[in-house]
Amino acid sequence: MAAACGGALGRVALQFLRTRGGIAGPVSSLVPRVPLQGAGRSYGTGGGSGFRSKWFWTLPGRRVSGRVLGCAFLLGGGGLGLYHTVKSCFHNQFAQQMTPQSDTGDLRLTLYQYKTCPFCSKVRAFLDYHGLPYDIVEVNPVMRKEIQFSQYRKVPILLADDGETLQLNDSSVISSAIKTYMISKDKNLKQILSYYPEMKYKDEKGKEVTEYSNKYWVMLGEQEVEEHYPSKDSMKEEVRWRRWVDDWLVHLISPNVYRTPTEALASFDYIVREGKFGSFEGFCAKYLGAAAMFIISKRLKSRHELQSDVRQDLYKAVNDWVTAIGKKRQFMGGTRPNLADLAVYGVLRVMEGLQAFDDMMAHTSVQPWYERMERATEQHQGKH
Repeated sequence: MAAACGGALGRVALQFLRTRGGIAGPVSSLVPRVPLQGAGRSYGTGGGSGFRSKWFWTLPGRRVSGRVLGCAFLLGGGGLGLYHTVKSCFHNQFAQQMTPQSDTGDLRLTLYQYKTCPFCSKVRAFLDYHGLPYDIVEVNPVMRKEIQFSQYRKVPILLADDGETLQLNDSSVISSAIKTYMISKDKNLKQILSYYPEMKYKDEKGKEVTEYSNKYWVMLGEQEVEEHYPSKDSMKEEVRWRRWVDDWLVHLISPNVYRTPTEALASFDYIVREGKFGSFEGFCAKYLGAAAMFIISKRLKSRHELQSDVRQDLYKAVNDWVTAIGKKRQFMGGTRPNLADLAVYGVLRVMEGLQAFDDMMAHTSVQPWYERMERATEQHQGKH
């Protein structure tokens, strides 16, 4: 989803560069052909009556004079974020003050991310829960200059340095590999990464796709599995639901966030009011941007064969998750969250502050679990 978003934004920005600040052709020609898979925002906490319904957004630190629609796509496809940005800044400052010590020893971590990406939110949820200190480098989704060092052009990317800098790609690989590193006593990180080999192939459209073997598995020995999982079945359950997050849950975000013109327009209205737009730029950002994202959300609904009312798919998915946990467990991991818990939480929290999030809380039974996850992550309860 993050890669599709970045690619789409690049096409929009390039279109404006070619027109030198003017709008050439119909609006439909500026709508990316590649569907944007999901919109999200960066980490924010707050539970119970603290759930908020205002739309918050963030602007990249670039001028928007001739590329306002590109910025509109950037904000629409990749960001629902001022609210979460402020909370993320507070969270990061709080985390730095705590300076937690962890099982990663002297491993220095740097996360390259879009703060508005659900996959990046998954990684932050994992790192925060385990109390792992890390630096953040925010990547511009259009230019992506911050990751020019990498042939892998998606985010998240995690650089891990323990004397030798290693690059970890893919949110699921990052969580699995670092978790393996935390548990294993006889393997270094370079050895562990060899368990997740990269595979490249071309899809039905001829586009090269990069995947990773074993990415949902924590690679442990039999004794380590017995020590850290109640049973082998519980490990398989964790893998199954982590895969479900990537294959299904993330694809429900954008269609729900941009479900109606009113919901789409509300977000861009906030951008215009808070951003430094001229009258023409503000008009384009608010109306063309909202219209474009509304159209894209419909394409996603069709692509993933969602119901007419996409909320129903979201409600069913969330209730299926809660049912799988059951009434006797606090988390899927039992008394403590496992990697499936962290993945689901990381994706769902990108909707905080939006109507879709409020509706989900009102029409599903997820809130008690969500609040437990929020506390566990904020308090670094996975730190040993």
